[in-house]
Amino acid sequence: MTDMRTVLRTALFLSWSLLLAGAPVAAQMTMAPAPAESWTDTVQAGRFDNGKMWTFEYPPTDYLRETYGITADDAWFERARLGALRIPGCSASFVSAQGLVMTNHHCARESISQVSGEGENLLDDGFIAATMADERRIEDYYADQLIEIVDVTDEVNAAVDGAGADPAARSAAREEASEAVRTRLLDARGGEDAGYEVEVISLYNGGRTSAYVFRRYPDVRLVMAPELQIGFFGGDPDNFTYPRYNLDMSFYRVYGDDGNPLRPEHYFPFNADGVQDGDVVFVIGNPGSTSRIQTVAELEFRRDVSDKAVLEFIESRMEALSEYIEMDPERAEELDLRNQYFGLSNSQKAYNGQIQGLHDPYIIARRQAQERDFAAAVGADPQLAERYGSLIGDMAAIQNQKRPFAPEYGALLAATSAELGSATLVRALYAFQYVAGRTQGAPEEMLEGVRTELLAVPQLPTELDEILVRARLEDFERSFGSDSPVVQGILQGRTAEGLAAVVVNNSALADSVGTAEAVENGTLSMSDPAIAIIQGVLPRMGAFQGALSQVAPREEEIAADLGRARFAVYGTDVPPDATFSLRIADGVVSGYDYNGTKAPVFTTFWGMYDRHHSHSGDSDWDLPERWKTGMADLDLSTPVNFVSTADIIGGNSGSPVLNADLEVVGLVFDGNIESLPGDYIYLEDSARTVSVDARGILEALGSIYGAQRLVDELTGG
Repeated sequence: MTDMRTVLRTALFLSWSLLLAGAPVAAQMTMAPAPAESWTDTVQAGRFDNGKMWTFEYPPTDYLRETYGITADDAWFERARLGALRIPGCSASFVSAQGLVMTNHHCARESISQVSGEGENLLDDGFIAATMADERRIEDYYADQLIEIVDVTDEVNAAVDGAGADPAARSAAREEASEAVRTRLLDARGGEDAGYEVEVISLYNGGRTSAYVFRRYPDVRLVMAPELQIGFFGGDPDNFTYPRYNLDMSFYRVYGDDGNPLRPEHYFPFNADGVQDGDVVFVIGNPGSTSRIQTVAELEFRRDVSDKAVLEFIESRMEALSEYIEMDPERAEELDLRNQYFGLSNSQKAYNGQIQGLHDPYIIARRQAQERDFAAAVGADPQLAERYGSLIGDMAAIQNQKRPFAPEYGALLAATSAELGSATLVRALYAFQYVAGRTQGAPEEMLEGVRTELLAVPQLPTELDEILVRARLEDFERSFGSDSPVVQGILQGRTAEGLAAVVVNNSALADSVGTAEAVENGTLSMSDPAIAIIQGVLPRMGAFQGALSQVAPREEEIAADLGRARFAVYGTDVPPDATFSLRIADGVVSGYDYNGTKAPVFTTFWGMYDRHHSHSGDSDWDLPERWKTGMADLDLSTPVNFVSTADIIGGNSGSPVLNADLEVVGLVFDGNIESLPGDYIYLEDSARTVSVDARGILEALGSIYGAQRLVDELTGG
């Protein structure tokens, strides 16, 4: 499960952390009272509602010994850390002494498309390198290995506290101190180009801060990838479900600076015997982001406003991409729109599950109980009460201030994303600034920066861009209301579809060449139909953006102080929220009750073929040709997927599932539907990690793909 939520958040033009200054705040750390007593008042928080994504700087040594009788010393955790890898958007791991790397197929999709040669479609047809010489290098790619963790909490906190009470100044001080740490640690290893990366990671919302030093490997080559149809077996209908029958796997190899396969000191060998029901397992990976220490008021705002807006936006863009893919499938393939659509569909299901969870009174009651316990612990300590006692009330007041801007959350999402918001309208945003600045005599250096941004907007096919312009106009109608003055002023009696056609056919900004000519000739003007749309929405956009710039630092500082308070109360007994930093999560192999029956612990190749034949004619469950003809060679009783209680979230995709000896027994690729509220609460009774079974991987490699050299390498041959 790639952390597409993080990808989407970084694409948003305006954060949904908008605040308005000046509202009164509560004087004590209390929650708003429930309107009446109900059964929810008896709900208690669970010990691990915040999850079990343990960090390596605070390893759960005592917990593992007390819970499972496992003695995990420093050497054990070092092996676990150094065998794990982080790749763009996903997790991975070394699985052989020759630098072989395992991750998910859905993490490798873009790489598979990139290395496809002329006349090849490796995404659909799969790829197997017969020898190391046939392994294909992936351009502009890397794998990061976490080699050192440095605690810089005191240094960063000293800088922040020394900046005074102003939230903006404190935020700037945190950034400056973090950059100073990063620069110092890089310089100690030879500078920016020495093959290292340093990231300053905030844990407990700033309660602790660590500097992570990575060894970056830029020579990564594709070794094996199955067909899309088997790597995404069941398609969208099966996504976030279980039972599953999915070989969501791919293999890379890391090469060293000398051009030879890397020889890692630590890697995770395969255990060909796999696991059994009840076995303890560990997931080591980079969970993208969770919000488990957000306040209840923040979660309610997400439910009612921000997450709701994101879900509607995702569904709108899925429709837009689907329309164009059907219109011009060949060009869509060149633009890799299928992969983009898959990512959006994954996020659509995830957001839908999260929002449903936020409407569940039991889940909200557990979060309220957790908040009450935390508030009581703070209130019981006079020093903590004086410093942190008002924070929950402060945060609730901020959420109430944001609610009047609900329409802007939906209307202005991803406004500077050409791929999701229309290249023409993104150019119009920059063109408006450029024309206004030129008219008002702005300095040439300022105009040059805007001009560079304007000319850098990528070109999209005209038909796709017209669909995206229409989608943006429909965002305005859905969010502001069709009868609102802003929408009426923009449409001028036309439909969204009609105005989109006018813009694409008449705007100088409809293509990159015309834009460059208009800039060169000085003919860009406010009368351009694309710029006119920006002018129409500008008052709402300006108010929204202005309020954000004024008060967003206040919310950030409240969240940071809440993190400090939680750390003061609970210490490292409770893991911090996920931050796409390396974690180790424990769990047990276990089925669960669902849909009036029981989900099996394991699924087998028998079930895969049953799904294929039971859904005959449905492309989501069609099998690649080699799987149809190779059925007789398979041991159909081999487990293909299994479930465990290990705690994961998006970003964990590609994480190895290990036994206590740090041997591979599986490969994480998804969670079940019940796990989707895991962004804000871990529900051990029902949430499950879905993994490819190591036995299924080995059986498929040997019997279907004829990749015996990989089987031998994975099993120590």
